[in-house]
Amino acid sequence: MRSTYLLGCSVLAATVLLSAPPVRAQFQQPSAEELKMTADPKAPGADAVFLDIEEIDNDPLHYQSHYARIKVLAEKGKELATVTLPYLKGNQKIDSIEGRTIHPDGTVVPLAAKPEDLLTAKSGALQFGKKVFTLPSVEVGSILEYRYQIRYDDDQFTSPEWRIQRRYFVHKAHYAFTPFKAFMPAGTPGTETNFRLVDSRGRVANSLIWWPHLPPDVAVKTSINGTYSVDVADVPPAPDEEWMPPIGSVLYRVSFYYSFAHSAVDYWTSEGKLWSKDVDKFAEPTKTIQTAANGLIAPGDSELVKAQKLYDAVQALDNTDYSRQKTASEKKELKIKEVRRAEDVWTQKSGSSEEIAMLYLSMLRAAGLTAYAAKVVDRNRGVFDPSYQSLDQLDTTLVVFETGGREYVLDPGEKMCPFATLNWRHAGVKGLSQSDHGVGIATSPESSYQENQVIRSATLAVDAHGGVSGSAQIVLTGQSALRWRQAALRNDSVELKKQFDRDELQGRVPDGVEAHVDHFLALDQPGKNLMAMVNVTGTLGTPMGKRLLLPALFFETRAKTPFVNEAKRLEPVDMHFAERVTDDVTYQLPDGFTVEGAPQDATVPWPKHAVFILKNKTGAEQIELANMLARAFSEAKPEEYPDLRGFYQKVASAEQAQIVLSTATKEKTPGTTSAPVGTE
Repeated sequence: MRSTYLLGCSVLAATVLLSAPPVRAQFQQPSAEELKMTADPKAPGADAVFLDIEEIDNDPLHYQSHYARIKVLAEKGKELATVTLPYLKGNQKIDSIEGRTIHPDGTVVPLAAKPEDLLTAKSGALQFGKKVFTLPSVEVGSILEYRYQIRYDDDQFTSPEWRIQRRYFVHKAHYAFTPFKAFMPAGTPGTETNFRLVDSRGRVANSLIWWPHLPPDVAVKTSINGTYSVDVADVPPAPDEEWMPPIGSVLYRVSFYYSFAHSAVDYWTSEGKLWSKDVDKFAEPTKTIQTAANGLIAPGDSELVKAQKLYDAVQALDNTDYSRQKTASEKKELKIKEVRRAEDVWTQKSGSSEEIAMLYLSMLRAAGLTAYAAKVVDRNRGVFDPSYQSLDQLDTTLVVFETGGREYVLDPGEKMCPFATLNWRHAGVKGLSQSDHGVGIATSPESSYQENQVIRSATLAVDAHGGVSGSAQIVLTGQSALRWRQAALRNDSVELKKQFDRDELQGRVPDGVEAHVDHFLALDQPGKNLMAMVNVTGTLGTPMGKRLLLPALFFETRAKTPFVNEAKRLEPVDMHFAERVTDDVTYQLPDGFTVEGAPQDATVPWPKHAVFILKNKTGAEQIELANMLARAFSEAKPEEYPDLRGFYQKVASAEQAQIVLSTATKEKTPGTTSAPVGTE
């Protein structure tokens, strides 16, 4: 429930409206088929299914009514017996909670325990809580049934968002919304009223807009009694595919909101101007900012050098999104005041990611440089849709710097993010941007695979029994380096090494091999390559008589190649960023062993998208295997999936290759004299 508008109405009008009793969903008698159900042919293998869902939203009466009926089909489905209801304390009240569990034999066990009421977070004067209850005596085969109401203050409204698609299959659902009279469907009797909704900027809302993403042949319906509704059946569970876009951007849902604008163009034109005005006010280059900027740059610096120096300065500040935020008493003791403009951030040497980004904008302008703000969506959170009239879609401020006919899009609010690099979450996304022509919708640039590299190399000595020892080096640039540098801000060195071992090594190297980070280089220097120095020991080879089998691709032996097991695709693919991964491993052979067999050089192309290259170089005492996968795309459409999957299936096949060592003299496999893959 979103509550962004205030009601400009009299107490008398509200009192009259509240006189009508709210409608409540009634508990249902389950059918014999529902009681004995052990599996659902419409949802094969499901742990649970929703039999019924109902949500009724009523703004004139200031309440929501929720009802659900669930069939538990497997042990995991029992987790749905615990229900968590978040709400805003003081403004909203959750009451009329009722529930029951119905066993397969028809026995009914009512909810008797009082729900827990917990405080979850505070933000200024706002307090967020949640009520939690667990239905009793749940077993596989049970039917869970519950209902509750949310009531909210007379000066608020619901602006509901209906979650049509859930984690589990939905057999039947009904949603209905009754807005204030002035916003009821056209033709509804008695809609004339002097009732007004006013937003925080004093603008009168004159339109009710809904943004639907619904299954085919399902639509929002209007009725003569003044409601908007959706009835839907057989809704598939929320998609769960590898490398999906943010789940919120693909789920079926309907969002209602009251708006001052008559169209999306009107909305974004008005909101863009107001946003830009707020930005300019916050980032005004005051005398304090001008003095600071002039002290950081030199008269002979080029514009680009000036921008880089100022970027380094704001990056060095305490970014409170990455450090422990101070309590109110600590702020008082340290005389830290509420940040209202850019100079406050500089004076206090700390601020949030957004505040630091705005400070950088102010610094650039104070230095006489051309710079603008951009407000974009976080790609890990959603996809910007201009038809959805909500500025809340946009949550990240970037800075656009222009010099010498070139545009640099910068991410100063991302701690440890190098100059002219964007965190992938802010790359290739749309949002609002200032320019010398005003405010418009723009798209941030994406990085290339050459900017995001992982280079892994190792020299490993193998003994006659398959034992291995040696060292490895992992070099990270771009997004992978940024990830681990930011992880270092939130963890001590011991925990960071554990996480790196788990995520980058243990899930990749062969069984029996121990690979652990010894130390990092340039961990706190975002302008340089990040390096992890790794120690390797354990058992690598598999003895077979006079032969010894070794994995050809050491760093990919146990790595999970994506998409191989997913035959069909419904949603787009989002792999976050383009990347190039290069491996180069040298095996030093045991005394008396030679290479009997090794994978031949191979190239697996997906034209204009990706390429995989495998090469080896065999010598008298060692064999060097090198492979490289360059992926020039970050996103792919569902119709491209067959080609994408075909490419990764071939890569997976190549990654399973083995090296055969033998103490007997054998003729070497032809075609094994190529040079290793370079990292150019």
